[in-house]
Amino acid sequence: MSVVRRLSFLFRPGWVILALVVVAFAYLCFSILAPWQLGKNNRTSHRNDLIAASVNATPVDVTTLLPGPGTADVEWRRVTANGSYVPGSTVLERLQRLADKPAYGVLATFRLTDGRTVLVDRGLVAAPDGAHLPQIAEPPTGPQHLQARIRRSEGSIPGKEPMTQDGYRQVYSLDIGQLSTVLESPITAIPAGDKGGYLQLDDNQPGGFTPQPLPQLDQGPYLSYGLQWIAFGVMAPLGLAYFVRAELRERRRERAEEAAGSPPTADPAAAGETAAQPSPADSAQTNDRRLADRYGGTRR
Repeated sequence: MSVVRRLSFLFRPGWVILALVVVAFAYLCFSILAPWQLGKNNRTSHRNDLIAASVNATPVDVTTLLPGPGTADVEWRRVTANGSYVPGSTVLERLQRLADKPAYGVLATFRLTDGRTVLVDRGLVAAPDGAHLPQIAEPPTGPQHLQARIRRSEGSIPGKEPMTQDGYRQVYSLDIGQLSTVLESPITAIPAGDKGGYLQLDDNQPGGFTPQPLPQLDQGPYLSYGLQWIAFGVMAPLGLAYFVRAELRERRRERAEEAAGSPPTADPAAAGETAAQPSPADSAQTNDRRLADRYGGTRR
């Protein structure tokens, strides 16, 4: 029997659909799912390295890191800033958490001594009843010296537009471009990703509240998840190959049994007998038994 004839069952709809599903799943594993998790692992490792390096680093003046020739991504760098808060620039960031309770982030702009304005995250304030704001003090006036970390702008959230409530301008995410529009004043973006960066105050700083905690320096499960998707992408075609091989083996066994149990061919006319033909019910029962033996189930 030719190879093409032995494999002809693979062109049946059930096998074709199974093969397409396996190919699509393996493609997703190698091209989307595994790179997605491995990419998250690389970004987490890069972030952890930057945070670890910044812990004991000496703060530098933020003006030395503002956009210029050869400026690189400087997120998490410890910096100092000299200047003064811009009066009336308070904006609140909604949907924050403090000690696992509802809170607001307090934002303001800070004018440096060279005239440029940067965004400052002053920290978190709790919402006592989960909805209403406490009284938020304005930042101190006059010249100030701040210590902070550079953080990356989050970007705006589609469908979540800025609003004014309880006498405060409020936003749903910390996006420098959006806040510049809300405040109707240009804000200088510090190099930190494609959307720019801002200053996140350290503890006990002028005008500061409870600072955002630093992320935990662990790798997370992303590497193991990525390797699992690669393993799944390898196992799916191997599983298909196993079932094809099992089907071929079962078909060879059935042909061998049929050949061993077939009586010698006789001429019914010469013998005066009519060859007995199996009934449809017998054929159906035989197929049921074969399927039960091959794929599991209860014989009828």
